[in-house]
Amino acid sequence: MSRDLSLLADPGSPEELLVRRIDLDRLPRHLAVIMDGNGRWAKARGLPRAEGHRAGVRAVREVVESAARLGVEVLTLYAFSVENWKRPRYEVWTLMNLLKDYVRQELDEMVANGIRCRPIGRWRELEASVVRELERAVTETAGGTAMTLNIALNYSGRSEIVDACRRIVADWAGGKRTDIDERTIGEHLSTAGQPDPDLLIRTSGEVRISNFLLWQIAYAEIWITPTLWPDFRRGDLYQAIVDFQGRERRFGTVAGEPEADRFLAGRRRSS
Repeated sequence: MSRDLSLLADPGSPEELLVRRIDLDRLPRHLAVIMDGNGRWAKARGLPRAEGHRAGVRAVREVVESAARLGVEVLTLYAFSVENWKRPRYEVWTLMNLLKDYVRQELDEMVANGIRCRPIGRWRELEASVVRELERAVTETAGGTAMTLNIALNYSGRSEIVDACRRIVADWAGGKRTDIDERTIGEHLSTAGQPDPDLLIRTSGEVRISNFLLWQIAYAEIWITPTLWPDFRRGDLYQAIVDFQGRERRFGTVAGEPEADRFLAGRRRSS
């Protein structure tokens, strides 16, 4: 698989050296990111926390653009958790307005580049003007086939599993009863039809998954960086992918045995 490297990094830059180390035929199909550290970034500069969120938008743009140009199939960004409602009202207000501005300003680019926007979580419970912008983005990008951008909003992994169970029960009430197994639950999650994340990136150095994609990341590789989210750039993304490709993924089996190798080959094709 070939890519125009000039679209991924400036010639002669450290980023170009990283890109040349990436095997473009073994990219993570689904990349998930816990964007953390906006508040600490602002505090270190004597700024209000809201300014950290504003600075973080640049990182969002760069990661979305770079992931799409690389050829990542699905990118999921943890933008606003259910627990984030506990933050000060002005900070929540700022986050919601930054979200609206981002969706509005990037919509034409997403359409032009074939990026399908899909909010996940209980996003329809957000303020009406936010919901309208998201619904517009969903509609206008529905035909995108280059990459799916999941934006996790009013999201928690536990509430997603609860909602999946409720949908299963509703199916039963509607006469669509089926046995409950892993596939059944997966088909009722907000990421139904998508491969599970291969790589989970967390910025800011925190070593926890913060109630994010609890079902889906069962076999994800986790990459943690001390870099705060506003400082995260495409070079950091490329380094994460290089490190990911250097790991041996076994999915609970023992690599090197014929039966295990056959299982791994099938798991990679289906994931």
